[in-house]
Amino acid sequence: MVSHSEILPFITTIDWIVFLAVLLLTLASVLYGQSLKNKLSEKEKESPLELLLMGRRLTLPLFVATLVATWYGGIFGVTALTFEKGIYNFLTQGVFWYITYLVFAFFLVKKIRQTQSLTLAGMAGKLFGPTAEKLTATLNFLTLLPVAYTMSLGIFLQTLLGGSYIMNTILGVSLVTLWSLWGGFRAVVFSDVVQFFFMILGVVLVVVFAWLKFGDPSVLVDKLPPSHFDLMGGESISSVLVWGFIALSTLVDPNFYQRCLAAETEKVAKNGILISTFIWFCFDCCTTLGALYARAYLPEASSQNAYLIFSMQIVPEGVRGLILAGILATILSTLDSYLFNAATCISFDFFNFKEKFKLWHHHVALIYVALTSIVLSYFFQGNVIAVWKTLGTFSAACLLFPMLVAQFKPGVISEKQFCRAVSLGCLGIVSWSVINQVYGVNLIDEFYIGLVLTSVVLLPAFILKKSQT
Repeated sequence: MVSHSEILPFITTIDWIVFLAVLLLTLASVLYGQSLKNKLSEKEKESPLELLLMGRRLTLPLFVATLVATWYGGIFGVTALTFEKGIYNFLTQGVFWYITYLVFAFFLVKKIRQTQSLTLAGMAGKLFGPTAEKLTATLNFLTLLPVAYTMSLGIFLQTLLGGSYIMNTILGVSLVTLWSLWGGFRAVVFSDVVQFFFMILGVVLVVVFAWLKFGDPSVLVDKLPPSHFDLMGGESISSVLVWGFIALSTLVDPNFYQRCLAAETEKVAKNGILISTFIWFCFDCCTTLGALYARAYLPEASSQNAYLIFSMQIVPEGVRGLILAGILATILSTLDSYLFNAATCISFDFFNFKEKFKLWHHHVALIYVALTSIVLSYFFQGNVIAVWKTLGTFSAACLLFPMLVAQFKPGVISEKQFCRAVSLGCLGIVSWSVINQVYGVNLIDEFYIGLVLTSVVLLPAFILKKSQT
């Protein structure tokens, strides 16, 4: 990442004022959310429904703001991938996901709402049983552990403030943890509203000023290698399709389920996803163009810091503060949701405190998740893409098939079959990863191993069920 000394000359007093104003506005939004909560009865305030789903009171604007903001925290990973491979990023981190969002909106929202569950793991418990709920919670925890966003935040703050990576990581994660401890999902939602606005504004401003300074995007054709306009990015079809399957993990993503379950109505959830998909498309266009401009005009820069350096060089003072605030908002809005829901997996789903649920159960779990994320952030050495692929593989490969089948064909899979299939799939992923690292085989991605093992174990259930009908 770009060093503090490299970026400091670009930042003026006006930039700092703008940047801090955005942070204060975010905290003010959390306070406003709390003021609304204070109007509830004591019983409502202490209920799991309020803590985890804001009492199912998400209106359409709140739904869109929190979903869009939550789902886009890895801005440095995305821009780095674009810098290195061009529009390959738009296919693997964009198109595949848009298709999945539409599937979710048109085919899953209604079924999810009908369960009246509080969490995705809780839904698995209703569909299969308590053991399946714990197993699903465990895989959800791996998916939600915000290592990538902890790294992004630590690196960004170190760049901005100087000092050590660990101290900046602790500072940033502590701030997010405090407002999540204080206000629950309500605090996450209301902070997301402010962060949503500034993350969008930030990426749009980068493209606007790049366009004004260097010309419209057509100039990039002559400035960039032809490979940057190859959708496949020089990768094999099987490697590209892995990202397509990982995108399908959205269909079993706890954050998506939480927003759908928290929406006021089914219509709000469905329309909210459709609107969010359009906004994500626009956002991806901006980040892709911004990173391509950076690659064209700062070709020698490191892929991890090129987008930030480029942004600071092309915009005037004051706007730099907005850009920095937008980048920070992009990271924070995802980190707080992942921290919160990972803690929910532990306190509410895994240890099954439902009937005796207390706020302190969730608070302790949240602090544990924050500390774990800080520690694990060292193991990936800033490689956000590797984190996404490693931790996202388990959920996408092992939960996707059985959960979808259970929602569309209830009763086809028993709890024992579910647990056996998912466990075998996870074991296959871990074993194949070890073999790849030790022996350098790399013939097939471990994702496919997990998907095949999970599916094969469940095939007898389909055949038997069909023969009985």
